Amino acid sequence: MSMRTLPLVFINLGGEMLYILDQRLHARNTSEDKSDKGVWSDNDRQRVMNDIVGTMFSKAFMDELLKPQLLYSHRTMKVVLTRLAHVSIMKLNTVSMEKLYDLILMAFKYQVFQCPRPKDLLLISYNHIDSIREYVKDTPAVVNLVDETHRKIIEIYSSMTAGEFQLLRQTLLTFLQDTHIRVSIFLQNKIQNPNGRFALSTSGPVPHGMDVPGVIRIFDKKGREMRQSRFQSGGSYSRPTKDASFGLRGNRVIKLGMNMYSVNLGGESSKGPSVKNLEDASPNPMAKEELNLLARLMGTVEIENVSGSETGFQINLLAAVQEDDDEGASGGAEESFEVMNIQALKDENSSTQLAQIARLFVEQDKTPENVNSDKGDDLLSMMDDLESL
Repeated sequence: MSMRTLPLVFINLGGEMLYILDQRLHARNTSEDKSDKGVWSDNDRQRVMNDIVGTMFSKAFMDELLKPQLLYSHRTMKVVLTRLAHVSIMKLNTVSMEKLYDLILMAFKYQVFQCPRPKDLLLISYNHIDSIREYVKDTPAVVNLVDETHRKIIEIYSSMTAGEFQLLRQTLLTFLQDTHIRVSIFLQNKIQNPNGRFALSTSGPVPHGMDVPGVIRIFDKKGREMRQSRFQSGGSYSRPTKDASFGLRGNRVIKLGMNMYSVNLGGESSKGPSVKNLEDASPNPMAKEELNLLARLMGTVEIENVSGSETGFQINLLAAVQEDDDEGASGGAEESFEVMNIQALKDENSSTQLAQIARLFVEQDKTPENVNSDKGDDLLSMMDDLESL
């Protein structure tokens, strides 16, 4: 497993999160009653971007992140990104953050799958960094933080061999495996199948320095080419026009890692990406059996949402998690749960590492309550516009 995977995962997932947040903030630039309540002005959006990017690329945090270390679990990465999203005036509930994480994870998985060669994973990251730099271009102090991090990444990864990049790619694929969440923008553009798996293309330019598939060359023992034979490669490939830039700035050539919600995949800018509803496509033939097995293992549980009462169950994955038994929290309604305690001791090490990273974030809890409070609540509803799983 590569010890240099974590920085790229964090930067790419953080960049995708900023794409979606920016798209949703621009989608709600007017309110339904034509008032200023809940409307995000350009200054508000810029403040959100400056706060998040400034924290994301802070020197202390990046110095820790760039140290050789194992890649964290999805749970740990989700908590770090949640903390990152909340350093500004925004508020995201648990459901909204779950949907947001699913979207950015599938977007990154698509980019990794489409990456022509392992080294081009850097180009995906550089596209994200270039886009992030553009978001904060009017704030020199934050731009300097982004540039400094970019220089460190170039210094660290430029000396890696092809084998090390291949190991990094395999680590990423292990991190992303068994993730098949259906996203509306991918389904609409025919790059994702109804079962959540991507439809990989067999066409396009080959990596720079590579030959187009379709030719077999035979050499003698002295290395001289004796003859050639051709075969049908099954795709339509072409040579790249030029090599990509791996510097601080330049033409990255590939489009992977750019803001696909507004540039690459098209679609109306006012409509954001969403996790696709399960009812919108043909059912998974294994879904019914999986649900039946779950019911047999856990027992049949009926959940009724009746006004004034709720029944359900909770699962505690950590022994330290305490149940909230506050009565009357929702109008005096009583809540009854069947609680299942499951020990997850193997995650204690990652929790300790997470606590160390989380302390590096600068929380802005001293923001006056009467400043933009309605805007924070409004973003909550904007993220809830993402369709349910």
